[in-house]
Amino acid sequence: MMSDLFFQLTIVDAADLLARRALSSVELTEAYLNRIAASDDRFNSFITVTPELALAQARAADDELARGMRRGPLHGVPVALKDLYDTAGIRTTAGSTFFADRVPDTDARAVTLLYQAGAVLLGKLNMHEWALGVTNINPHYGPSRNPWDTARITGGSSGGAAAALAA
Repeated sequence: MMSDLFFQLTIVDAADLLARRALSSVELTEAYLNRIAASDDRFNSFITVTPELALAQARAADDELARGMRRGPLHGVPVALKDLYDTAGIRTTAGSTFFADRVPDTDARAVTLLYQAGAVLLGKLNMHEWALGVTNINPHYGPSRNPWDTARITGGSSGGAAAALAA
């Protein structure tokens, strides 16, 4: 499957292809990481990208699926998290320079559940500082831009998520 087609898949389609091993998590993860590297400088969706972790998690998911172990519909599916969720060993800024170097020791409960489900973490998404705003114009990490018209903002405190999904 050509990587351009990956971006047209629904999450349900991707999960089905992964479960049937018609697509590998590594292929899908690499396609998304390549897309982020090629275009995110225009959209500013991510504060932190985690390529090494994502590829390690994708390889582990592929290995488990090859052994017949499927954790559920998110097994091997790449995801990104709003930079408000604590992730052990990965910087969590809450969109603020106050937490610019903060690296939590533990995962938020939602992150733990995603990891248990076999999800693959691409990185942490840009957001309105402290999630307290409606524009997603972040004075420290820059605004997330609408991929359909980069002169426009994405809006909301989760603008990085909106931009990443639309891109």
